[in-house]
Amino acid sequence: MKKNHLTALTAAILLAFSVGAMAQTMSKSEYKADKNRINAEYKAAKQKCGSLSGNANDICEAEAKGNDNIAKAELEAQYEPSEKARYKAWMAKADANYKVAKERCDDKSGNVKDVCMKEAKAAFVHAKADAKVQMKSVQADDKARDASAKANMDAKGKVSDVRQDATKDKRAADFAVAKEKCETYSGDAKTRCVNQAKVQFGM
Repeated sequence: MKKNHLTALTAAILLAFSVGAMAQTMSKSEYKADKNRINAEYKAAKQKCGSLSGNANDICEAEAKGNDNIAKAELEAQYEPSEKARYKAWMAKADANYKVAKERCDDKSGNVKDVCMKEAKAAFVHAKADAKVQMKSVQADDKARDASAKANMDAKGKVSDVRQDATKDKRAADFAVAKEKCETYSGDAKTRCVNQAKVQFGM
């Protein structure tokens, strides 16, 4: 999986759970109604999976559970908006995508499957890292509205630290994908492939 594809995927995940989308509040009756709807949709989706077998059933089950977790996390973030709730919603989406991707990889074998698993992991690492940066950025913005200039600088400094950590985690995940792809080679060709990957990702 190319790096720009991973970036697009994680950007889409964060966009789906933008701060503005979660700022809306709802009444307790609306919350209960939506919760019942989500439970009903999950039961219906799981029932449909019963007609499938093998890995197709596993993928279906993972998708049904993932959508259920995402819907519940979004509902909580709407009902009681907070940084923590928004972060949980972002992570629910990332986790759901990761689990479904892993199940899809089970249809493959050998190095193709290994690469598929590494790519799924890399996408998850990207999404998780971006969610942390997003949450820290929101925290910094909130502090900036109420804090002094010094506190504002401290908050932005923390965002920078988190962003650096996120970049490091993403680079390591992308390197793992590239390195796994080198397993299709042997001898000097494999060594060159690994060395090129190390240079590309600064490892």
